[in-house]
Amino acid sequence: MRVYVGMSGGVDSSLTAALLVEQGYEVTGVYMRNWTQDLPGMKCPWAVDLADAKRVAVKLGIDFKVFDFEKDYKNRVVNYMIDEYKSG
Repeated sequence: MRVYVGMSGGVDSSLTAALLVEQGYEVTGVYMRNWTQDLPGMKCPWAVDLADAKRVAVKLGIDFKVFDFEKDYKNRVVNYMIDEYKSG
């Protein structure tokens, strides 16, 4: 059975993928790119997170896909949040 695991590059998602592989599942790691913009005083770590997730996928020998949701995330989440703050 094929399962898709959202992989952020962190310990939780990496361990989840590893346990599923260990149990015999066909695992595909998925990284969702939602935000890549630096903010004042804060560098967005998306590239490091993506590299970490890819590294884990390679180590586990699983397929890995990247989905770019940045435009939708900005339009549906960020802009909505900003508009709601403006409206009080």
